[in-house]
Amino acid sequence: MKFKFLIFIIIIQFSFSQNIKLKTGDIIFQSMNCGPLCEAINQVTEGYKGNDFSHLGLVYIQNDSIYIIEAAGSAVQLTPLKKFKSYTNETMFVGRLKRKYRKHIPSAITFSLEQIGVPYDNAYLYNNGSYYCSELIYDAFLDAYGEPFFELQPMTFKAPNSDAYFEVWQEYYDKLEMEVPEGQLGCNPGGISNSNKLKVIGTLD
Repeated sequence: MKFKFLIFIIIIQFSFSQNIKLKTGDIIFQSMNCGPLCEAINQVTEGYKGNDFSHLGLVYIQNDSIYIIEAAGSAVQLTPLKKFKSYTNETMFVGRLKRKYRKHIPSAITFSLEQIGVPYDNAYLYNNGSYYCSELIYDAFLDAYGEPFFELQPMTFKAPNSDAYFEVWQEYYDKLEMEVPEGQLGCNPGGISNSNKLKVIGTLD
């Protein structure tokens, strides 16, 4: 009986990871390989079912080609799915808006495409004329929905159970010659993955 139950669980997990047909408007969450900065992000944010996510992007399908609209590198850009996958060796998770919200996807896509070329937000400050990954998605659906769709929350750059900033963040902002924006409102991939307006429908390897 236990053996049959184990086989059933394996089949369910296999189906969960293998039968995903991406659609425009899906959001892909990943743990990007970006060293100590990503490790620090993972320690203070928690994604879907406890998974660590340090990056996300919005799926856009054009002429049967799958692209990801993302804020990464130096600017907002349109990235082929294959390249987006190369950012990580970890399993990626796919979120899809719940049915009643999907009518807002076309407007969110239009907004996101209009931001291509907007500089990457190295300061991670909301509403400063540039975008980091989750900020782009937040604003895209804010524009489409007409009011906040995802949530902004106070950001922290301090290690858990500590009053000290992560050393990597302190050095990062020192180089930018600015104070660490502790407590300022922002968003992150983990928080968006936990939104009650979407459902995680499966994984991509």
